[in-house]
Amino acid sequence: MYEPNVVGDWQEYDEYAGLRVRVHRLERAEPPRGRDDAAEGLAYFRVRATVENRGTKHFGVHLEDGQIDVRIGPDGESAFVDWRNSQFIEGYDVHPLRRATAVLYAAGPDDSLHQVDVQVQLRVDEEWTDRRLWSGGVGVHEAPVGTGAPCPGGPGGLAHQISVFLRDQAEPGATG
Repeated sequence: MYEPNVVGDWQEYDEYAGLRVRVHRLERAEPPRGRDDAAEGLAYFRVRATVENRGTKHFGVHLEDGQIDVRIGPDGESAFVDWRNSQFIEGYDVHPLRRATAVLYAAGPDDSLHQVDVQVQLRVDEEWTDRRLWSGGVGVHEAPVGTGAPCPGGPGGLAHQISVFLRDQAEPGATG
């Protein structure tokens, strides 16, 4: 049985080596250019969809209106999507070790925001990928990635120590 991703999870695409996407940062937020009149009485929220390339070649990525569907509440009713305030990924080349993020503003009745489903269908190099689903809710916090083990690039981690050592070696007057 297919199970949806949890908001914050990465989902990889087997047919595009190294390409992955995630829906994350589902939170209450007012739109930057003001509320749409059609959303009167509704609570606004924002969600991000990030495409990351961990592969060795670049991919042309599209994530535009119509490729992201937002459903809310236990009955899966369509949320109001504020296309005017949202920012999409339109024909962007995501090179290796780079990311691109779409920011979507939506609204719905306050009592329905505890359950939000976001479906994404990415277009990569003019080919459509399979639809992927993420489930979460406004006010439900994403679990920190890698709990239990320190981040290797964080302070005290080996990658951080090597970075500090190399930076110190490159500075004038460094000894070693």
